[in-house]
Amino acid sequence: MLPPASYIDDSRALASAVERLAQQPRIAIDTESNSLHAYRGTTCLIQLSTPGEDLLIDPLAIADISPLGAILADPAIEKVFHAAEYDLICLKRDFDFDVRTIFDTMAAARVCGYQRIGLGNMLEDLLGVRHSKKHQKFDWAQRPLPENARRYAQVDTHYLLPLRDVLREQLRLHGRLEEASEYIADMTRFELKSQKFDPEGFWALARPNSLNRQSAAVLRELYILRDELARSLDHPPPRLIANKTLLELVKLQPRSAKRLYDIRGLPAWLVRQSGDEIIEAVKHGLSSRLPLKRPEHEPIPPPIVERYSALQSWRRETAEARGVESDVIISRAALWQIARRNPASVADLRDICGLGPWRRQTYGPALVALLNGSG
Repeated sequence: MLPPASYIDDSRALASAVERLAQQPRIAIDTESNSLHAYRGTTCLIQLSTPGEDLLIDPLAIADISPLGAILADPAIEKVFHAAEYDLICLKRDFDFDVRTIFDTMAAARVCGYQRIGLGNMLEDLLGVRHSKKHQKFDWAQRPLPENARRYAQVDTHYLLPLRDVLREQLRLHGRLEEASEYIADMTRFELKSQKFDPEGFWALARPNSLNRQSAAVLRELYILRDELARSLDHPPPRLIANKTLLELVKLQPRSAKRLYDIRGLPAWLVRQSGDEIIEAVKHGLSSRLPLKRPEHEPIPPPIVERYSALQSWRRETAEARGVESDVIISRAALWQIARRNPASVADLRDICGLGPWRRQTYGPALVALLNGSG
């Protein structure tokens, strides 16, 4: 049984914790948010572990947690995450924290060729530690936090440093440290997207489902209504009405609130509360002027598509030979850049995002030969 983590919920305790963290060569970190329970999720807990202690920092209780930012930005302190991208997004979005010097145990496991890369699986397989994930859907905005939730959050970081050591040693033994460093850089690179609602986002559902313009008009009205309802109820839109339920509404085009009770996935309480609004949205979509599609991307020239196809086949074969997933070799985005550039030499591969020095040296000659040979 682990000793209880220190719960940090005031500025004085945070300042003291930051002083201790500043002395560490590396720290484990994770975050918990309420994104499954609120219209706009926010970071509700930040877990940190060192070899000597576990900390649970409560950003909902502390007015200013900016002192933690200096630790996260310090390049001399390695920050160890498991599946870092979403944590990094939350830390940047909610606190404007920049995190430098990252080791991602999930990314490292993928470079090593592991198939079971969830944290629970990794802890059990490599450290013999059982970690239940039953709190994955917990509402982390709940206060006070129950003891079992605190314990769950503590375990998420308590074993990350030993896990990091095991994986790093495996990478070293197999000569994969440089590869892992580049892959981790790829996996932790992100662009913070606007949280503003885009009413034209419905096309992401309409196009894959081949909706005609009339059905797409109905979907657009329902998509906008869902966001309005979700905002007023402080619910995540897809959890209030799932995408497949929106598409079912478009398919059936109900004309009365009574028919809504027969639609699977549409909560009865929501029908009672907002059924008339849903019916009005359907009717408005059927009678409104059809929306224009967003401008389509210009078609990709066939030679570029052919080069991308050849590169994709090469990537798949290389990944199979290495015993890893294809994106560990090179990302799709990087393949498209290579296909568009059509390099004549390895030097021409410089400045392609996702193709660092190790990949250029390791795969560059084969990539150039492949493209030169395919014309």
